[in-house]
Amino acid sequence: QVQLAESGGGSVQAGGSLRLVCAKSRATLSSACIAWFRQAPGKEREGVAAIYTAATGTYYVDSVKGRFTISQDRAKNTVYLQMNSLQPEDTAIYYCAASPPDACIRRSFQQSLFPYWGQGTQVTVSS
Repeated sequence: QVQLAESGGGSVQAGGSLRLVCAKSRATLSSACIAWFRQAPGKEREGVAAIYTAATGTYYVDSVKGRFTISQDRAKNTVYLQMNSLQPEDTAIYYCAASPPDACIRRSFQQSLFPYWGQGTQVTVSS
């Protein structure tokens, strides 16, 4: 069974940093597209960053380019989201999601392409 577990959320002041962790179960697709999504209060969930685990290709939503970095540790079966220069508008619940490679090949954040989701971790940025 594919399982994803997020951690690393918390509360920081504007300009601060956090590193989110997505731990994947061994059953997770060996060649997968792993993405971070977020949902702010009253807003729709949006894709933030994604990585193709077999080739480490990455892509980002424009609003986080230059501030967020997605990476992986294959030995630990883990994907990270390093978030720097955080702003109050980054406040949201952040979710890790996995799909077959197709989503990353398309460079897509279409949520219907991601069948596996974690429970989410809260990130709060105060001004």
